[in-house]
Amino acid sequence: MALIDLSKREIHCKIVYYGPGRCGKTTNLLYIYNAMQSNVRGKLLTIETKGDRTLFFDLLPIHLGKVQGFNIRIQLYTVPGQTIYEATRRLVLKGVDGLVFVADSLRVRRAKNIESMEDLKKNLRTYNLDIKDLPIVLQYNKRDLVKSPIPTLSVEELNQDLNQELKTVAFEACATQGIGVFETLKEISKRTIKYVTAKNLLGASRISMKSNHMARP
Repeated sequence: MALIDLSKREIHCKIVYYGPGRCGKTTNLLYIYNAMQSNVRGKLLTIETKGDRTLFFDLLPIHLGKVQGFNIRIQLYTVPGQTIYEATRRLVLKGVDGLVFVADSLRVRRAKNIESMEDLKKNLRTYNLDIKDLPIVLQYNKRDLVKSPIPTLSVEELNQDLNQELKTVAFEACATQGIGVFETLKEISKRTIKYVTAKNLLGASRISMKSNHMARP
Protein backbone atom coordinates (compact mmCIF):
# COMPACT_ATOMS: atom_id res chain seq x y z
CA MET A 1 0.00 0.00 0.00
CA ALA A 2 1.33 3.41 -0.98
CA LEU A 3 2.40 5.75 1.80
CA ILE A 4 0.83 9.22 1.68
CA ASP A 5 2.77 11.80 3.68
CA LEU A 6 0.42 14.73 4.13
CA SER A 7 2.99 16.87 5.94
CA LYS A 8 5.39 16.64 2.98
CA ARG A 9 2.59 16.20 0.43
CA GLU A 10 4.28 13.12 -0.99
CA ILE A 11 2.99 9.79 -2.28
CA HIS A 12 5.46 6.91 -2.03
CA CYS A 13 4.81 4.03 -4.45
CA LYS A 14 6.60 0.69 -4.15
CA ILE A 15 7.52 -1.25 -7.28
CA VAL A 16 9.15 -4.67 -6.94
CA TYR A 17 11.21 -6.35 -9.66
CA TYR A 18 10.58 -10.09 -9.37
CA GLY A 19 11.92 -13.11 -11.25
CA PRO A 20 14.23 -16.11 -11.09
CA GLY A 21 17.82 -15.85 -9.96
CA ARG A 22 20.24 -14.10 -12.34
CA CYS A 23 17.50 -13.07 -14.74
CA GLY A 24 18.58 -9.42 -14.73
CA LYS A 25 16.54 -7.74 -11.99
CA THR A 26 19.52 -6.09 -10.35
CA THR A 27 21.01 -5.20 -13.73
CA ASN A 28 17.83 -3.27 -14.53
CA LEU A 29 17.98 -1.21 -11.36
CA LEU A 30 21.69 -0.56 -11.58
CA TYR A 31 21.30 0.66 -15.16
CA ILE A 32 18.47 2.99 -14.12
CA TYR A 33 20.40 4.28 -11.14
CA ASN A 34 23.56 5.00 -13.12
CA ALA A 35 21.63 6.67 -15.95
CA MET A 36 19.57 9.01 -13.78
CA GLN A 37 20.90 12.38 -12.73
CA SER A 38 21.91 12.63 -9.09
CA ASN A 39 19.28 15.26 -8.31
CA VAL A 40 16.41 12.88 -9.16
CA ARG A 41 17.71 9.71 -7.59
CA GLY A 42 17.96 8.64 -3.99
CA LYS A 43 20.60 6.62 -2.24
CA LEU A 44 21.09 3.11 -3.57
CA LEU A 45 20.95 0.60 -0.73
CA THR A 46 22.20 -2.93 -1.29
CA ILE A 47 22.56 -5.99 0.88
CA GLU A 48 24.47 -8.95 -0.49
CA THR A 49 23.09 -12.43 0.10
CA LYS A 50 25.62 -15.15 0.78
CA GLY A 51 26.36 -17.21 -2.31
CA ASP A 52 23.91 -15.20 -4.41
CA ARG A 53 24.96 -12.94 -7.23
CA THR A 54 21.80 -10.88 -7.03
CA LEU A 55 21.27 -8.26 -4.36
CA PHE A 56 18.93 -8.56 -1.44
CA PHE A 57 17.21 -5.39 -2.57
CA ASP A 58 17.83 -2.09 -4.24
CA LEU A 59 16.06 1.04 -3.08
CA LEU A 60 15.82 3.80 -5.62
CA PRO A 61 13.39 6.68 -5.03
CA ILE A 62 12.77 8.69 -8.19
CA HIS A 63 10.92 12.01 -8.24
CA LEU A 64 8.15 11.94 -10.83
CA GLY A 65 6.61 15.39 -10.52
CA LYS A 66 3.22 16.07 -8.94
CA VAL A 67 -0.26 14.59 -8.94
CA GLN A 68 -2.86 17.05 -7.65
CA GLY A 69 -0.20 18.88 -5.65
CA PHE A 70 1.45 15.72 -4.28
CA ASN A 71 5.03 14.81 -5.19
CA ILE A 72 5.38 11.24 -6.44
CA ARG A 73 8.30 9.11 -5.35
CA ILE A 74 8.85 5.66 -6.78
CA GLN A 75 10.76 3.16 -4.69
CA LEU A 76 12.24 0.30 -6.71
CA TYR A 77 13.14 -3.01 -5.10
CA THR A 78 14.59 -6.28 -6.31
CA VAL A 79 14.24 -9.63 -4.60
CA PRO A 80 16.68 -12.55 -4.52
CA GLY A 81 15.51 -15.19 -6.96
CA GLN A 82 17.08 -18.28 -5.42
CA THR A 83 14.68 -20.72 -3.78
CA ILE A 84 16.28 -20.52 -0.33
CA TYR A 85 15.37 -16.82 -0.03
CA GLU A 86 11.59 -17.29 -0.18
CA ALA A 87 11.02 -15.59 3.18
CA THR A 88 12.98 -12.55 2.01
CA ARG A 89 10.99 -12.33 -1.23
CA ARG A 90 7.75 -12.48 0.69
CA LEU A 91 8.88 -9.75 3.07
CA VAL A 92 9.95 -7.42 0.26
CA LEU A 93 6.51 -7.81 -1.36
CA LYS A 94 4.80 -6.36 1.70
CA GLY A 95 3.11 -3.13 0.69
CA VAL A 96 3.82 -3.58 -3.03
CA ASP A 97 1.98 -1.25 -5.42
CA GLY A 98 3.36 -2.46 -8.76
CA LEU A 99 5.34 -5.36 -10.19
CA VAL A 100 7.87 -6.01 -12.93
CA PHE A 101 8.40 -9.67 -13.64
CA VAL A 102 11.77 -10.20 -15.33
CA ALA A 103 11.99 -13.46 -17.26
CA ASP A 104 15.15 -15.12 -18.51
CA SER A 105 15.15 -15.83 -22.25
CA LEU A 106 17.56 -18.76 -21.94
CA ARG A 107 15.74 -21.99 -22.77
CA VAL A 108 17.49 -23.77 -19.91
CA ARG A 109 15.80 -21.31 -17.54
CA ARG A 110 12.25 -21.95 -18.76
CA ALA A 111 11.18 -23.99 -15.76
CA LYS A 112 12.71 -21.42 -13.39
CA ASN A 113 10.66 -18.64 -15.00
CA ILE A 114 7.44 -20.57 -14.48
CA GLU A 115 8.42 -21.54 -10.94
CA SER A 116 9.19 -17.93 -10.07
CA MET A 117 5.83 -16.71 -11.41
CA GLU A 118 4.00 -19.29 -9.31
CA ASP A 119 6.13 -18.28 -6.31
CA LEU A 120 5.11 -14.65 -6.86
CA LYS A 121 1.41 -15.52 -6.94
CA LYS A 122 1.76 -17.60 -3.77
CA ASN A 123 3.62 -14.91 -1.87
CA LEU A 124 1.10 -12.26 -2.90
CA ARG A 125 -1.71 -14.42 -1.52
CA THR A 126 -0.12 -14.24 1.93
CA TYR A 127 -1.06 -10.54 1.83
CA ASN A 128 -4.50 -11.28 0.38
CA LEU A 129 -3.43 -9.90 -2.99
CA ASP A 130 -4.29 -11.29 -6.40
CA ILE A 131 -1.70 -10.78 -9.13
CA LYS A 132 -4.47 -9.89 -11.59
CA ASP A 133 -5.52 -6.94 -9.42
CA LEU A 134 -2.07 -5.33 -9.31
CA PRO A 135 -0.24 -3.33 -11.98
CA ILE A 136 2.27 -5.70 -13.57
CA VAL A 137 4.56 -5.51 -16.58
CA LEU A 138 6.62 -8.36 -18.00
CA GLN A 139 10.16 -8.00 -19.26
CA TYR A 140 11.77 -10.70 -21.38
CA ASN A 141 15.46 -10.13 -20.74
CA LYS A 142 18.60 -11.35 -22.54
CA ARG A 143 17.04 -11.00 -26.00
CA ASP A 144 20.51 -10.20 -27.32
CA LEU A 145 21.25 -13.93 -27.06
CA VAL A 146 18.58 -14.86 -29.62
CA LYS A 147 21.10 -14.58 -32.46
CA SER A 148 23.75 -16.51 -30.56
CA PRO A 149 24.30 -20.30 -30.58
CA ILE A 150 22.80 -20.46 -27.08
CA PRO A 151 19.25 -21.93 -27.17
CA THR A 152 16.69 -19.26 -26.29
CA LEU A 153 12.94 -19.05 -25.87
CA SER A 154 10.79 -17.25 -28.41
CA VAL A 155 8.52 -14.40 -27.35
CA GLU A 156 5.56 -16.65 -28.17
CA GLU A 157 6.84 -19.31 -25.80
CA LEU A 158 7.46 -16.77 -23.04
CA ASN A 159 3.95 -15.39 -23.49
CA GLN A 160 2.53 -18.89 -23.36
CA ASP A 161 4.38 -19.64 -20.13
CA LEU A 162 3.87 -16.34 -18.32
CA ASN A 163 1.29 -14.08 -19.95
CA GLN A 164 -1.73 -16.19 -20.85
CA GLU A 165 -3.51 -15.31 -17.63
CA LEU A 166 -2.17 -11.79 -17.12
CA LYS A 167 -2.53 -10.52 -20.69
CA THR A 168 -0.31 -7.57 -19.87
CA VAL A 169 2.33 -5.69 -21.84
CA ALA A 170 5.69 -7.43 -22.26
CA PHE A 171 8.95 -5.76 -23.26
CA GLU A 172 11.91 -7.42 -24.92
CA ALA A 173 15.09 -6.31 -23.22
CA CYS A 174 18.82 -6.55 -22.86
CA ALA A 175 19.34 -5.01 -19.44
CA THR A 176 23.14 -4.99 -19.68
CA GLN A 177 22.84 -2.61 -22.65
CA GLY A 178 19.84 -0.71 -21.31
CA ILE A 179 17.55 -1.94 -24.10
CA GLY A 180 13.97 -2.06 -22.84
CA VAL A 181 14.94 -0.94 -19.35
CA PHE A 182 13.44 2.54 -19.36
CA GLU A 183 10.49 1.43 -21.46
CA THR A 184 9.65 -1.09 -18.74
CA LEU A 185 10.11 1.48 -15.99
CA LYS A 186 7.95 4.11 -17.68
CA GLU A 187 5.09 1.69 -18.27
CA ILE A 188 5.01 0.22 -14.76
CA SER A 189 5.38 3.69 -13.21
CA LYS A 190 2.42 4.99 -15.20
CA ARG A 191 0.26 2.01 -14.30
CA THR A 192 1.26 2.08 -10.64
CA ILE A 193 0.55 5.77 -10.20
CA LYS A 194 -2.92 5.36 -11.72
CA TYR A 195 -3.55 2.37 -9.48
CA VAL A 196 -2.40 4.16 -6.33
CA THR A 197 -4.36 7.35 -6.99
CA ALA A 198 -7.49 5.37 -7.86
CA LYS A 199 -7.30 3.61 -4.49
CA ASN A 200 -6.90 6.87 -2.58
CA LEU A 201 -8.66 10.20 -2.40
CA LEU A 202 -6.94 11.78 -5.38
CA GLY A 203 -8.99 9.96 -8.02
CA ALA A 204 -7.45 8.44 -11.10
CA SER A 205 -9.63 10.50 -13.41
CA ARG A 206 -7.96 13.68 -12.18
CA ILE A 207 -4.38 12.58 -12.80
CA SER A 208 -2.40 15.22 -14.60
CA MET A 209 1.27 14.54 -15.09
CA LYS A 210 3.95 16.38 -16.97
CA SER A 211 5.03 14.45 -20.04
CA ASN A 212 8.74 14.72 -19.39
CA HIS A 213 8.94 13.45 -15.82
CA MET A 214 10.29 10.08 -16.86
CA ALA A 215 12.40 11.37 -19.73
CA ARG A 216 15.61 9.44 -20.12
CA PRO A 217 18.65 11.57 -19.21
